[in-house]
Amino acid sequence: MAIIDDLKILVECESPTDDLNACQRVVELAAQIAKRVTNKEARIINENGRPVFWLGDENPKIVLLAHLDTVWPIGSFNPTWKVDGDIAFGPGTFDMKAGFLQALYAIKDLSLDQIALIGTTDEETGSQTSKDLINRVSAKADAVLILESSINGKVKTGRKGTAMYRIVVNGKASHAGLEPEKGINATVEIANQISKITLLENKELGTTVVPTTLISGTTTNTVPASAILDVDVRSFSISELERIDKSIKSLMPTLSGATLSITGGINRPPLEESSTLELYEKLEASAKKLGRQTVGKIKVGGASDGNFAAAAGARVLDGLGAIGDGAHAPHEQISISGMDSQIILLNQFVRDLLSE
Repeated sequence: MAIIDDLKILVECESPTDDLNACQRVVELAAQIAKRVTNKEARIINENGRPVFWLGDENPKIVLLAHLDTVWPIGSFNPTWKVDGDIAFGPGTFDMKAGFLQALYAIKDLSLDQIALIGTTDEETGSQTSKDLINRVSAKADAVLILESSINGKVKTGRKGTAMYRIVVNGKASHAGLEPEKGINATVEIANQISKITLLENKELGTTVVPTTLISGTTTNTVPASAILDVDVRSFSISELERIDKSIKSLMPTLSGATLSITGGINRPPLEESSTLELYEKLEASAKKLGRQTVGKIKVGGASDGNFAAAAGARVLDGLGAIGDGAHAPHEQISISGMDSQIILLNQFVRDLLSE
């Protein structure tokens, strides 16, 4: 079977993060594919109640880190899989089942004595159950290679860190027409808090503070008694994340009688170029051996498990996965021919790292 056939199999096994049974199925399927492709047995380990794919050494020198979960609820794409010329569409193609398979095919003919390919199933929701595993493995590894998607072939040498918060307002319900003054309007209170929160961003430093989901009120004629707001924070600077963390956790109610409950905090620290440039230069040397032009590098706003790996002290390089477009978007897609090109480069890169 060709790699595109294996990608079709993995994509059609839809695996949203919050569906544990679906994640178990996709990991089992990935293990079956790995056995056929490499003639080696992959293990399925349990990490805090979630399945993790593991192929290779238990104490690897080189870690190829991927995830097999997606952001898409089952049935989000119709059809689930489609090919149009060189482009394959489907949930998780770009983020990041193609990257997982590229890593598998890149190491299929190598000894795995010092290599491990690991596929987690909770990356899309912050890797809360797998981050300890990532930290343990990364702390002992010489290099951690992240199979997140590339940016038009360029690798990612910097990523923003992330923080996530939930703010719950408790007010008091009353009739919106008869006696609204007897209520404490949770919608008004959360609106006031949003106004404060958005002022915390710093465009010059690339720090974003984004209110995302909001739930408030029950009926159109009732003063809302409660409101729930989620906030997404991202920055290239840990000091910026700490500044915002302190500010959000210090928020106070603006309406008499309202109360605030604030949970969350810093999730992933930034991935800084001090952790990535050494491996990036080695990747360019590997590309040169293959007679290729410069790979190129870029810094991006989205976080990945590479942030955790770098914080654990590992040398990291991210964005070694698929070439395509549309992560978390309905046009999610990858270049089929780009998969072969990325496999060849990754294979050479791993060989060069093993020879150090």
